[in-house]
Amino acid sequence: MSDTPAVPPLPSGAESHLPRNPFQNTPVLLDWSRRDIERRLGFRGGRFTNPGKSLPFLLGILLTVAFFTGVILILQRWPQSQWLASMFLDRGPCPYPTVLLFFWALSILFFKWRKTVLQQQALALPVMPQQPDFELTPATARSVRERMSVMVDNPHHFVLLNRIDLALANLHNIGHASDVATILKIQAENDEAQVASSYGLIQGFIWAIPVLGFIGTVLGLSQAIGGFTNTLQSGAGMDSLRSSMQTVTGGLGTAFDTTLIALVCALALQLIVSFLQARESEFLDACNDICHKHVAGKLKLSSH
Repeated sequence: MSDTPAVPPLPSGAESHLPRNPFQNTPVLLDWSRRDIERRLGFRGGRFTNPGKSLPFLLGILLTVAFFTGVILILQRWPQSQWLASMFLDRGPCPYPTVLLFFWALSILFFKWRKTVLQQQALALPVMPQQPDFELTPATARSVRERMSVMVDNPHHFVLLNRIDLALANLHNIGHASDVATILKIQAENDEAQVASSYGLIQGFIWAIPVLGFIGTVLGLSQAIGGFTNTLQSGAGMDSLRSSMQTVTGGLGTAFDTTLIALVCALALQLIVSFLQARESEFLDACNDICHKHVAGKLKLSSH
């Protein structure tokens, strides 16, 4: 028999009062490589909320082909909708690139929305220990970074975690707590600039689509005026004038319909862009709040 006294069992409920390890390993909660929509479809994922170029372009082409196929097979066969089909099929070449740019931009916005939703899920991760007396020091910064590395596959794939990781890496390697707030501010400005630049191509499409509509307007007016001018110069009779007026009205139809299609497409894209920009702005504000409260607010400043 051993002389070591037996350890008495803990009273009921005492386990809940035991101090827990704030850096206890946590299973991966967010796997970017599996949950990013571009990676799931077999393409290289864009950085943060900015999608790549290839997948939206391919989807835009497929949607354009599907749209015109539906116009030909469905709208053109119904007498009630033939006028709508003729707006896209009988108004010269401009409606085709207009619709392509519209669906291309719409595909980019769709992927941006899905990637933003994934980024927002990182806001709920318990990155920092929840103990009220926890202090962030050069010694604990490494443990927090290790804590992040087991919550996600790679912190640098997420806006919030990338910002925190860069700040903590500086704190761990250099040890200057005063530099953390500066790094967080600089990275926040970089994130805002990157989000703003991610809309550059879409803004170009929103500018180009009305221009295509105006080009169609010029082509239609040129067709109408040119046909009517030739009839007047030939000195033909009333029958020729009536035939010429049909050419004029057809040209005017091309002029106004191409402009209408382009303006409707540009308006729809601008509304969606405004919605997504507001959502991404709210997301960046939430990242700033978390960094200020749970990172900068937990710093233990040196007394000397």
